[in-house]
Amino acid sequence: MLKSVLIANRGEIARRVIRTAKRLGVRTVAVYSDADAKALHVREADEAVHIGASPAKESYLRGEKIIAAAKQTGAEAIHPGYGFLSENADFAQAVLDAGLIWIGPRPDSIRAMGLKDAAKKLMAEAGVPVTPGYLGEDQSEARLQTEADAIGYPVLIKAVAGGGGKGMRKVEKKAEFKAALASAKREAAAAFGDDRVLLEMYVQRPRHIEVQVFGDGHGNVVHLFERDCSLQRRHQKVIEEAPAPGMDEATRASLCAAAVKAARAVNYVSAGTVEFIADASEGLRADRIWFMEMNTRLQVEHPVTEEITGQDLVEWQLRVASGERLPLKQEDLRINGHAIEARLYAENPDAGFLPSTGTLHTLRFPDMAEDRARVDSAVEERDEISQHYDPMIAKIVMHGATRSDAIARLTQEWDAVCVWPVKTNAGFIGRCLAEPDFLQGAVDTGFIGSRGDQLSKMPPPSAAALTRAARQFMQLLASSSPIAIRPAHVWASPWARLEGFRVNATSNARVSLRYNGERIEIAPVGHAIRWGAHDGDAFVVFERGEAYAFTLDTGECAEGEAAVGDGVILSPMPGKIVAVHVKVGAKVKKGDALLVLEAMKMEHMLTAPFDGKVSELKARAGEQVSEGAMLVKLEGA
Repeated sequence: MLKSVLIANRGEIARRVIRTAKRLGVRTVAVYSDADAKALHVREADEAVHIGASPAKESYLRGEKIIAAAKQTGAEAIHPGYGFLSENADFAQAVLDAGLIWIGPRPDSIRAMGLKDAAKKLMAEAGVPVTPGYLGEDQSEARLQTEADAIGYPVLIKAVAGGGGKGMRKVEKKAEFKAALASAKREAAAAFGDDRVLLEMYVQRPRHIEVQVFGDGHGNVVHLFERDCSLQRRHQKVIEEAPAPGMDEATRASLCAAAVKAARAVNYVSAGTVEFIADASEGLRADRIWFMEMNTRLQVEHPVTEEITGQDLVEWQLRVASGERLPLKQEDLRINGHAIEARLYAENPDAGFLPSTGTLHTLRFPDMAEDRARVDSAVEERDEISQHYDPMIAKIVMHGATRSDAIARLTQEWDAVCVWPVKTNAGFIGRCLAEPDFLQGAVDTGFIGSRGDQLSKMPPPSAAALTRAARQFMQLLASSSPIAIRPAHVWASPWARLEGFRVNATSNARVSLRYNGERIEIAPVGHAIRWGAHDGDAFVVFERGEAYAFTLDTGECAEGEAAVGDGVILSPMPGKIVAVHVKVGAKVKKGDALLVLEAMKMEHMLTAPFDGKVSELKARAGEQVSEGAMLVKLEGA
């Protein structure tokens, strides 16, 4: 077994590797950027080395700094985690050339699967079924347009070097192809330094099913069954589960055999995932499942596989990298029950899922006691969600005897998620878990998009939430609490304390609250407040994953309230303007594209909130903008 390992990553995956390494007695070395100087993974490692400034390209993507850190600390091996340099064949080779052990597949295997067009050609030659499409070298706009027309619409544009939905666009009709191609190439170049694309037939009822494979240096390859990752938003996985619902044994055997064949075709070593797309229009059938790509690393969603197999995949990685054979043979692996994982992201569903940054004043997760939820996270209260990295806060995983049991248990635990003031998708996830079609296993990759506001729109606070807020304000006003929710002189007189005092009678107190600019009057009945947080002049009630912030109604207009609906479009986060679609004087309809902002590795479209005319335009393509900067102003039609 290895004696020491450097983790060339950050966040929850760094903590995940550290956890297993410590259990096995392996010394761990963390690396960190300026932004991560006080991060949990830095504190938990046996040693940590600073490798650069906050932007990933100046730290976590600097292979030479990571290798130098390994040599400096005497680490024997480098574990790349996922993301960053994990699928960079040149970095893997540089690690080996430096005399270190690479905990991952051979560089040649990474190269073989790194470019999607070449990988598909290789898989077709190996007898693995691939999705029909265009994989040619001619990248001219005219050739790509011709090939798309021949494939038929809708067609899918995918970055050759990409993954995670970056550089991917679905094109519904011919007239939209040119703009979609330009956007896909631009995003691919920014994310991967390679703007080449391939085209695929768009499967109308697609399900994203992937198989966990594992190989060792002795020629052994096994699979650890499949995962279903069909619940996606903008091609980013949101909820994953194992095994795939509706998968019969014959289809599973065919699918997993194809995955093992794919791994053997590239002499695969260590953990990998073979991803397939299935046409679910007639259920899952072996002849309607095609190879998409192979991720030559551990996956974010690997915990669901661990939960149903009882295996620690990071331990397998460390043992294989130490020269050992796979811990188990194929016939020794079994599926036990069902597991489901949901990703908690710092993003605002009400604003098109734009990432949300800031300090986590409140952060509560489900109980992680025995037989309860598994929470993989790398942040705690008072930590900062940075603009520089992926906005995932945590993965919450639940195992059950059956799929319905796992969903029910995760739904119950999910109610304990409380985050403030950073916006999250917690409420959105809760609504996904409660959807009747999801409960029945009737899912595909269009599940979320087809439901629009039904899942993404934050519901109004319930009567119970209003009562909690009103009751809390009454308790604060009636107590000698040092918490100042209004200037002290306002409450100096007992007549101003809204306690509802009546001689020889019950209280008739009523409290006027404000929520989202609206005035709500409520009689605060009831007793204990189950979940809540005080933040300045506001009291925050947590309910079903959502955070509702209430303030007392003073009869005055809240700061900025008069500006609601004035047509000013502000930058929701720091980022770069990559495209501007309007000019001063242009007439727009509600929902029309105004500009594209690139932030947190993704492009975000800002649209018109109502019909109107562009009266001011401050945004220019190529400019960096700060959060809150005025970009466009509209006048009503």
